[in-house]
Amino acid sequence: MCCSVGFARSLGLALLPLALCCIIANLLLLFPMGEIAYIKQDRLASFIWYFGGLGGGGLLMLVPAVVFITLGKCSCCWNESLMMCGSVLAAVVGLVGSGYCFVISGFALVQGPQCFTNMGWTYPFADQGGRYLLQPDTWSQCRQPLHVVEWNVTLQCVLLGLAVLEFIICILQLGNGLVNAVCRPCCYKQEYSLNV
Repeated sequence: MCCSVGFARSLGLALLPLALCCIIANLLLLFPMGEIAYIKQDRLASFIWYFGGLGGGGLLMLVPAVVFITLGKCSCCWNESLMMCGSVLAAVVGLVGSGYCFVISGFALVQGPQCFTNMGWTYPFADQGGRYLLQPDTWSQCRQPLHVVEWNVTLQCVLLGLAVLEFIICILQLGNGLVNAVCRPCCYKQEYSLNV
C-alpha cells in the first residue's frame, strides 16, 4: 500500500509546478506585452478578471497538491484508508479548480481580447465564435496593445493545456484514493482472518 501513497505524493509534486505556471500565466494576462497601462485603464478582456488561472488552476490547485504530498506512511491500514478518503476529497477540489480554469480560458479564447481598432476599444472577435483563431491575418486589426491577440491566445492556450494536465492528475488520484479507501479495509479483514 506504500506504493499508492508514493503515487499520490508524486502526483502532488507534479501539481505544484503546474499550479505555479497557471498563476504566472494568469498574471501575465493582466499585463499585455508587459505594459501596466492597460490594467489601469481597465482595457483587459472581461474573462481575465475571473482569474481562471490564478484562482482555479493556481491557488485552488495547491490544496490537492499539499494533501497529496503530505500523505503520511502509516502501518495501520484503517488510518491509511482515511488518508486516502481525504485525498479523494482533495482530488475533487482539484477537479473543480482545473475545470474552472479550463472553462474560463475557453470562454476567454472564444471572446478574444479587448483592443483598440478602427471602431475604438472593442472586442472585435467576440461575435465570431472563435473562428478568428484560425485566421491570424485578421489579428492585425487590433492596434493596441501591440500583438495582444498573440499574447492572449498563447497564454489562454497554455492555461487550457495546464488545466487538462491538472484534471488528469486529479482523476488519477481520485481513482487511486477510491480504490485504496474501499479495498484496503477488505484486505485488512482478510489478513486478520488468516492470522487468526
